[in-house]
Amino acid sequence: MAWTGYQVFLALLMVTCGSINTISTKWTDKIKSYGKDDKTEREFNHPFVQACIMFMGEFLCVVVFKILFCRLQRKNDGSEDQHTLTKGNRNFSQFILMPPAMCDLIATSTMYVGLTLTYASSFQMLRGSVIIFVALFSKIFLGRQLGARRWIGILFIATGLAIVGVSDMLSNDNKGDTTKILIGDCLIVLAQIITATQMTYEEKYVGSLNIPSLQAVGWEGIFGFVVLSILLVPMYFIHVPEVFSNNPRHVLEDAIDAFYMIKHNLLLLVPITGTVFSIAFFNFAGISVTKEISATTRMVLDSIRTVVIWSVSLAIGWQNFHPLQLLGFASLLFGMCIYNDIIVMKPLRAIGRCLCCRASEDDEMRQPIVNQQADQA
Repeated sequence: MAWTGYQVFLALLMVTCGSINTISTKWTDKIKSYGKDDKTEREFNHPFVQACIMFMGEFLCVVVFKILFCRLQRKNDGSEDQHTLTKGNRNFSQFILMPPAMCDLIATSTMYVGLTLTYASSFQMLRGSVIIFVALFSKIFLGRQLGARRWIGILFIATGLAIVGVSDMLSNDNKGDTTKILIGDCLIVLAQIITATQMTYEEKYVGSLNIPSLQAVGWEGIFGFVVLSILLVPMYFIHVPEVFSNNPRHVLEDAIDAFYMIKHNLLLLVPITGTVFSIAFFNFAGISVTKEISATTRMVLDSIRTVVIWSVSLAIGWQNFHPLQLLGFASLLFGMCIYNDIIVMKPLRAIGRCLCCRASEDDEMRQPIVNQQADQA
């Protein structure tokens, strides 16, 4: 069935905003500025401040939800209960969203630390490992059975992840920082375990409440922003190895230094603003694609986003081309398609049904001949 103009718009919006989000975050990491020490320029290595910025973008989803809801409610014709983005249960305790918000906080912060150490394209590809952990947690905690198709998909995804990791190690543009890149890749995969925990919790405890998706994302953004903002205070006094921080005091996070760097180089406001609005529109578009088309389509569009990010990274010189990364991405995409029943299995079932129909027709054609032979006997 052909897509409507609105569905095409949503697909383009999701791919565009999702790509801008990762590229903006990595661009922020690469911009140099003077910090509060005002001695030498250095890259903006403030992943926890960037995580706060990301939660601000999620918070905007609540704003969008309220605007849509109030606008539809003014019609006084009950249409607010029919809109796909506002339809659902609005009477719930917001604190039920606190656990997934904390998972989101830990996962996002860990991923942003990893992003400062590795490539933007690897960051996006390695996030595909979440499928493996979601599948395992669904089996353990939700009692789901994984068929042979899903296990085959997981095998291809795991193979693709390993190839991406090896390609990062062999890349000739890492300037000998293979340890940093390996740590970054491992942190991103580790973050997917936390993300899988978040998804499993949401399915078990939040899904049955039928909370509007925009409202749920927005409240998680509020909780994440408030809690992480408070945590920035103790982070200011926690010393870490130099590999995880380039601020003068080598602490886990120096928010004051981050603001000084923004003040000394206002160009940082461009990717930061891009991160805030792109994450808001990306969540809106992703939720809308799931409701208007399908969750499978959303997964395919997310894979296209990976291609865009990789292409941009190559074009602007953030990394050099390595054929192994192409092979790794192909394996990841193939595994995701098998896991979500997009290719291979579905065509095979269609062929099987055709063969069964053909066999049935042959049986029907054969039956009169058998009956005729029996009559002659």
